[in-house]
Amino acid sequence: MEWLSAENVVAVGTAVLGIAASGVMVWYERRVPRRKRIGYRVQMDNPIGDDVRLGRANVRAGLFDEAPGMSDATLVLLRVENDGSQGIDRDDYTSPEVHGLTAVFSDRTIRGVSVTQPSDTGHLMDHFTPTRGFGYDGNTLRIPRVPLNRGDHFKLLVLLSGGDVGSEIRLIGGIREGEVHPNRSATPDEKPPLFSRAARLITIMLTVSVLTLATIVVTRDDTRPPIGCAKGTLTLTGSTAFAPVLEEVAKKYERDCEGAAVTVDPHGSTAGVRELAGAGAQHKKGSPPVVALSDGPKPSGLPKLRENRVALSVFALVVNDEVPTRNLSTQDVRRLYRGEIRNWRQLGGPNLPVHLVSRDANSGTRQVFQRRVLGRGEIANSSVDCVHKDDATAPVIRCELDSTEQVLTTVAGLPGAVGYSELNAANRAEGLTPLKLDGDAPSVDAIEHGANAYPYREIEYAYTYGRPPAHSLASSFLTYLSRGNGQDVIRTHGHIPCWTPEGLRLCAED
Repeated sequence: MEWLSAENVVAVGTAVLGIAASGVMVWYERRVPRRKRIGYRVQMDNPIGDDVRLGRANVRAGLFDEAPGMSDATLVLLRVENDGSQGIDRDDYTSPEVHGLTAVFSDRTIRGVSVTQPSDTGHLMDHFTPTRGFGYDGNTLRIPRVPLNRGDHFKLLVLLSGGDVGSEIRLIGGIREGEVHPNRSATPDEKPPLFSRAARLITIMLTVSVLTLATIVVTRDDTRPPIGCAKGTLTLTGSTAFAPVLEEVAKKYERDCEGAAVTVDPHGSTAGVRELAGAGAQHKKGSPPVVALSDGPKPSGLPKLRENRVALSVFALVVNDEVPTRNLSTQDVRRLYRGEIRNWRQLGGPNLPVHLVSRDANSGTRQVFQRRVLGRGEIANSSVDCVHKDDATAPVIRCELDSTEQVLTTVAGLPGAVGYSELNAANRAEGLTPLKLDGDAPSVDAIEHGANAYPYREIEYAYTYGRPPAHSLASSFLTYLSRGNGQDVIRTHGHIPCWTPEGLRLCAED
């Protein structure tokens, strides 16, 4: 269910935990009395005698060496503090004696006591008098009823003899509605924690829950799937020049629309269109899950194929970098491809033989070139490797290759070579240069804004066999490609989407 998402579960859990924690704290405040507590701990218990019997030896000087009874003396620092939630008054001590607490040092005898306290609690010293019970006898130290505000403390430095270091030390006494207990501290003067363990645990749990919820909210992808997503499989075939666009759009569609599998398998425009026609003829019911992309309109004789105008593609003639020519007239291009120009010297270039590197007959790029620039078909193929002439009677070396990438690689590596390609691929290639035609540069921006009449361009058509069902993957993908997120990909690859204001005009004109 949609409401049972991770962020909703964490949000509800956090709210429930917060309400429960608040309720527990209210109950605790009302039902559990706030306790008075006196805590104590031994902060030092060191020998100052020889302590030879325990295998320890030390060096003494002055009074520690001269005073009697120092051979087995020890020094203890005892800290007594109010570590509860309320202040303690003299009347809170429950001892029937004058004094309030008793410290017992097992197996040792008290020789002397010194009382210390923080500078801001000097008033406590007034309570350490014999009349208020302060004194010692044997191993017992009597501590007066000292009033302590929350957090107040005092320390007792006790000189002892006899017994071993580490012998038991206890503080005995009672507090009304409270207790006397041993406590701990990481450092001698560390104050007790401000919050109880339960409060700290609840705080940590709430903090973790809130941070988890915040992380989910910040990192989650709120982008909703495009309207009209469909599941299933789809094959895209046809134009190799438009294949990079199809590959990227297919990945985006699969990422946006779960359950869709789109395969890109280009073989050239004409081959792709005929493959679609064959698949449609064999498909028993409806339109097959195949879309063919073609550089230009389909061949005649295929009435069942329905066209969808997707983009305006721009192509370019490309020449090897060793040929410095950067502009050719349409007439010179036609002379080149009729075999009338065999060496670039005839066009004012270097002494290099002309090598015509073309695409095979299935190529839409070639068909656009023949239709838009040459006005006729190319001359016959005369070379297999584009380097050597296999037909001695041919006026010029001309070869045919299977893909745009092969054409660009061959032109870049063969001095004197000239070929044609989709513009974006040509601009990325090294070792070759796109040519102007009749002074007009192959520029998408110039064409889009009507700044030139560059002729080598054509509409990219997407063909289906009949009209695919509206809920089909083919129909959904075509909408995504031509009118959805695919438009950004089309433009990124140097094409003009037909379903933009400028594209509508250009695709209608062409």
